[in-house]
Amino acid sequence: MLRIVVTGSESTGKTTLARDLAHALHAPWVAEYARDYAVARSRVLTAHDVEPIAHGQMAREDAAVLGAGGAPLIVLDTDLVSTTVYADAYYGACPQWIMGESRTRLGSLYLLCSIDLPWQADGVRDQPEARDNMQGRFDARLRDLEARVLPVAGTGPARLSAALSAVRGWLAATGNSWRAGPG
Repeated sequence: MLRIVVTGSESTGKTTLARDLAHALHAPWVAEYARDYAVARSRVLTAHDVEPIAHGQMAREDAAVLGAGGAPLIVLDTDLVSTTVYADAYYGACPQWIMGESRTRLGSLYLLCSIDLPWQADGVRDQPEARDNMQGRFDARLRDLEARVLPVAGTGPARLSAALSAVRGWLAATGNSWRAGPG
């Protein structure tokens, strides 16, 4: 099963893009676990929350794969790579087992969302001034993991169109015979 991961710094439209992309591709999508975890806690997260977040993300991904009914791909609103980036940025380190799992569970393709959207507070996002730095961290981590990464930019329908073009181009370039939705 192909795993297309929408990733990037906070407030870059990942959730909207992942959901819309999954719909356009007629594929299941996996919502970000860390966001739901943070909302449920209603407190500032600490380094002690990193491992429960990683376990929850893996469980959510595994459930989506099992429930996909043979679908050829799923779309993820982030994955363990995000967990590793944020653990390093916020707490100075990430547990080694999570780093290992992020390699083992590496997505087939990462769509790295540009920071060209305005930052919006939502009760979970907390560092608008750090978006450039975080984007650099995502880029570096994905390069370190030798992940396949395509940038996605634009606003509104143009962002979805760019993502669809990127996915379709990647599928064609890799010789995948599955057609990524209509159009």
